[in-house]
Amino acid sequence: MTRALSEPNAIAPLGITMGEPSGVGPELIARLWRERENLGLAPFIYIGAAAALHVVDPDLPVTHVVSPSSLENLPTDTLGVLDIPLAEPLRLGTPSQENGRAVIAALDKACELALNGTISGIVTAPIHKAALYKTGFTAPGHTEYLARKCGLSDDTSVMMLATDELRVIPVTIHVPLKDVARTLTADRIIHAGIVADHDLRHRFGIERPRIAVAGLNPHAGESGTIGLEEATHIMPAVWALRDEGIDVSDPLPADTLFHAEARKDYDVVLCMYHDQALIPIKTLDFWGGVNATLGLPFIRTSPDHGTALGLAGQGKARTDSMLAAIRMAARMAKASAAQEGTV
Repeated sequence: MTRALSEPNAIAPLGITMGEPSGVGPELIARLWRERENLGLAPFIYIGAAAALHVVDPDLPVTHVVSPSSLENLPTDTLGVLDIPLAEPLRLGTPSQENGRAVIAALDKACELALNGTISGIVTAPIHKAALYKTGFTAPGHTEYLARKCGLSDDTSVMMLATDELRVIPVTIHVPLKDVARTLTADRIIHAGIVADHDLRHRFGIERPRIAVAGLNPHAGESGTIGLEEATHIMPAVWALRDEGIDVSDPLPADTLFHAEARKDYDVVLCMYHDQALIPIKTLDFWGGVNATLGLPFIRTSPDHGTALGLAGQGKARTDSMLAAIRMAARMAKASAAQEGTV
């Protein structure tokens, strides 16, 4: 099969970064590429070390991408690979500081290609942050690093976790529970709401997004008898968002917000802290959750799991979340292109 990977006027392929090469990322990518036709996956290329693919799938057919322009002529019966060589031999399950530089280089190349429109979005395989910190990597994670590469501050982007049944945004993320009320501000809630409204319109094709807001306290504070943060922190943000024309609810009790009937009334929930968002999403679909970064100038999704070093190379790692991340990125790219009138 030798037809071009992307036909004229078609959406550009996605770019999938290898993540930590000693983890399950390259293996999941290779397995999903082999099943791409049965799964109906959109075209994608791999950005990372070809050696990492061949360790887990020695017979994987690849075509090396020598320049961005060559993407237009890639055959569909081989996986397009933009090779980022490793500095030392790969040992599955054991991250290497020297190979961490290739992980960062793959992210940098993906950002470059996404910003110039050569790829329609980025799907990132999981990274091993401890290994990267030894190379001088200073960002808390993928999300902040990608924001910095776009010249944005760390808090510009917004993390959304999504499944087919639920989308949630934690307004505060890795904050100890005892510090959440102090860290939570109206400005943080306003920013998350504005970014969510914009990206749900432009990248998910939702004409008027409905945003539910979870209260911080039990029973959403119960009129101040179980806490004042709903009145002092959350409602001022709700009023400000409504002034922007955004459809947003009053603070709602979190214990009644996530059941099936309630989920029919909104498109995303702004949650006040990490577990308030992640417990329901992981309960509904533990294996198929997707991390989508909102607020960047390009599309980025990622599987909602780590590097799984202990499973690397064994063929046991589940593909559900990576598959969902690829599918979501493709849907977002299609919706974005439709908004821009390019398809």
